[in-house]
Amino acid sequence: MPRPQKVREERQPLYVYSGGFLTETGVRRILSLAGYDLRLGLPAKEEAVAVWGRSPTARRGEAVAGRRQNPIVRVEDAFLRGIGPGRAEVPAGLIIDPIGIHFDPAAPSRLETILATDPLDDAALLQRSHAGMVRWSRLKLSKYNNFDPDAPLPDPGYVLIVDQKPGDASIRHGGASAATFRDMLNAAVDDFPHARIVIKLHPAAGGRHHFHEMDFGARVTYLDAPVSPVDLLEGASAVYTVSSQMGFEAVLAGHRPRVFGQPFYAGWGLTDDCAPIPRRGRKLSRAQLFAAAMILAPTWYDPCRDRLCSFEDALDLIEARLRAWREDRAGHVALGMKRWKRPFLRGFFGREVPLVLASTRAAAISVAQSSGRGLLVWGATEAPTGVPLRRVEDGFIRSRGLGAELVPPLSLVADDLGVYYDPGRESRLEQLIQAPCPPDAEARARRLIDRLVAHGLSKYNLAGTQGIERGPGRWILVPGQVEDDASIRLGCGEVRTNLALLAACRAANPDAVLVYKPHPDVEAGLRPGALSRAQVQAHADHLAEGCDPIALIDQSDEVWTLTSLLGFEALLRGKPVTCLGQPFYAGWGLTRDHLLIARRTARPSLAALVHAALIAYPRYRDPVSGLPCPVEVIVDRLTDGSLPRKGPAALAILSQLQRAVGAIRNVWR
Repeated sequence: MPRPQKVREERQPLYVYSGGFLTETGVRRILSLAGYDLRLGLPAKEEAVAVWGRSPTARRGEAVAGRRQNPIVRVEDAFLRGIGPGRAEVPAGLIIDPIGIHFDPAAPSRLETILATDPLDDAALLQRSHAGMVRWSRLKLSKYNNFDPDAPLPDPGYVLIVDQKPGDASIRHGGASAATFRDMLNAAVDDFPHARIVIKLHPAAGGRHHFHEMDFGARVTYLDAPVSPVDLLEGASAVYTVSSQMGFEAVLAGHRPRVFGQPFYAGWGLTDDCAPIPRRGRKLSRAQLFAAAMILAPTWYDPCRDRLCSFEDALDLIEARLRAWREDRAGHVALGMKRWKRPFLRGFFGREVPLVLASTRAAAISVAQSSGRGLLVWGATEAPTGVPLRRVEDGFIRSRGLGAELVPPLSLVADDLGVYYDPGRESRLEQLIQAPCPPDAEARARRLIDRLVAHGLSKYNLAGTQGIERGPGRWILVPGQVEDDASIRLGCGEVRTNLALLAACRAANPDAVLVYKPHPDVEAGLRPGALSRAQVQAHADHLAEGCDPIALIDQSDEVWTLTSLLGFEALLRGKPVTCLGQPFYAGWGLTRDHLLIARRTARPSLAALVHAALIAYPRYRDPVSGLPCPVEVIVDRLTDGSLPRKGPAALAILSQLQRAVGAIRNVWR
């Protein structure tokens, strides 16, 4: 994986004459990190002037640079901007071009220079490019992504005509005009005299388009619904465009679009060009085109860690933001949520549409049905039917501290099928594990495993003594659990208590050294499941109170558990795990299972299991920026200490009192 782009140590003066460079903080920050110092006034000799593409405001900077013979740096959004257009959202990246601009073929641009002269045959670069194209398609990405991925599409087999916003700079500077669009439609009608033709209107055109006066009958239809461009291109038999970015996306989808303008992706042997550009004669592959346009030319930005980043990191960030937008865009009604949980629930699920809190079932159903919102409930709570429902629970990398101590979570899951700890029905996590895992996703998961192991990270990341001095023999770690935990109630058979677990482990391993680790909530006296010292000593050799659970895993040869997440964390560290219950990670061929789940037939690799459980299933929220983020940001926060405070002070005091009472009970036990 490439490292993030480095910030230049000495920043280059860059003079601006458009207010957007100063008011749009994201653009200004990216330029600063890229090594530019934005200034007002008049530039000295050889100092550069920045303008936004070929926009109307660019004329001011062009005039100053022309009079004083200063170089111009043209700035534009990258080909993956974010969720929607406009400046309310920080762009994912910028094209910063000191040569020209990619949509104006009157002169070469930096992107064209890369396409024309860079080797573009480096094996590592092409591997990144192929993985990026696969992920682009899997995530259904486009430049803007505020479309409905479930919107209905025309029946496959149509010829797709891509309209553009009238007056767009790429039309004017690409040697085209309104007449070019009419010529394009006439050509499609002539080329495919019996085919259905679908004209995709531009989402930002406000009802304006280039085909008002043309009538070809019922076989030509307009499509203005906010559909997925990836899915729309998949159903097309041919694609026609003037200079739209959808032409580039058509190339990525395997089409050879007919191009009537002169966009950056034309002239490289991947398009049928009606207006060739003589200086472009090089033949490139789709992967080489993607590598230049998406990996080499843009400057990508990570708003969580406030740094420039690689294309892959930008994809991770966009994936997290896009998932939150897609799941939350209709809004949610949260039913029966505890007061201390409400602030972080708003942060996770209320960014797009304010979260509505309801205290009764009737109120929740009424608001959900009248507003089109879905319902959020905590865990396996009995919930109303008749409205879309997601069950919320803590994720598997939660925090540094216990939920019972009111430490806000860094991750949550919101399951629309079931809940991961209930093996009685399929959950969304189970579906993710059953599905094939793409190679690039497995590679990402392997990197994540390496980081988690290297930093000793777990669900709660509690401080503790390093463990117990290791002696001879085969050591088995037996983690205790909260005995009224839903995963035990729903996922265990006859063996469902900590004492029964210890007894079963001892019976099966009479000569092993057993180490019993009480659950931290139980140790703190906050939850049930405590064993007396005599009960532990009847079966185990060591009672590991106050010990770091990851250190105990490292010191052990294997783990026996009911449904504890420590079993999953032991798998990450290469330890054999025996499950007497049915946790989410059991039944896939990675553990020794006493209770089988017949429908779990897939045999994923450990990396595929980790991708499902730690990347695809949970949602993460950066405690510093407040943004939806990928798991890698959370790993950084856990290792650098940028973590949220505990809950409200009054509730924290109550938690401390509970802990003190529990400690007294432990003394008298």
